[in-house]
Amino acid sequence: MAAAESVDFFASRRAEAQALEHGEGVARDPQRAAALYCDCAREGDAEAQFRLGWMHANGRGVSRDDRLAAYFFGLAAAQGHADAERMLRRVDGEMTLMPPCMVVAAPEPPVAEALEPVWENPTPAQLKVLELVRRLAPDYGVAPRLVMAVIRAESNFDPLAVSGKNAQGLMQLIPETAARFNVRKPFDPEQNIRGGLAYLRWLLAYFQGDVALVAAAYNAGEGAVNQYRGIPPYAETRGYVRRIREFYRGDAHPYDASVVEPSPELPRIRKRLM
Repeated sequence: MAAAESVDFFASRRAEAQALEHGEGVARDPQRAAALYCDCAREGDAEAQFRLGWMHANGRGVSRDDRLAAYFFGLAAAQGHADAERMLRRVDGEMTLMPPCMVVAAPEPPVAEALEPVWENPTPAQLKVLELVRRLAPDYGVAPRLVMAVIRAESNFDPLAVSGKNAQGLMQLIPETAARFNVRKPFDPEQNIRGGLAYLRWLLAYFQGDVALVAAAYNAGEGAVNQYRGIPPYAETRGYVRRIREFYRGDAHPYDASVVEPSPELPRIRKRLM
């Protein structure tokens, strides 16, 4: 939309959110107000980012959470919002990584789009892998396209692939990871994919949906990502992350926060990225 239309849209949506937040002419509904503010915040509206930060800093109809407040104040302050800069200095808490309301789940692409650019001319065997992924992935809350990107980068769809580090099968599970996720037959395509999906689900929760960190951890281990507070400085890992992001076509992925507590290094990783 044009700049003037964007301003009008944000102003209108914020006015609706403010009325719901304070009960001005409508029934008070702070949760709905926060959702409307977040719609604008995702699109980069600094005032909406500030107001979300204010709600969380003061517990105004939403949970009081200084880390969330710092996150939203930080977004607005980066755009020169003076009140947000002042409040960012006052809140007592490190920034959380991307909150769930800021994550946009991409619609599931049709089969042809899901394949491209992973394959140009898929073979029947490759299509069979895709159908298996599409059947299993929803059980783990992982986008099939992300799984396909990992399989493409890991094994090039060879279910019998073995690496020099003894990583095995379609998703190249090392024996420790296979045991961790109860994979007894790593060369069985379904067992292997289920193990890889379980690991991806865990990593997505641990790194709160950050696709680059998840890809780096899948390649080099979550310990290395924590140690270096970001993508490790390994040429292989950095190339791997580029390939996954190119195939997946997104920086964020929805995650289930109940799976595992987030990495304790996430606040410091985020500060390095700012």
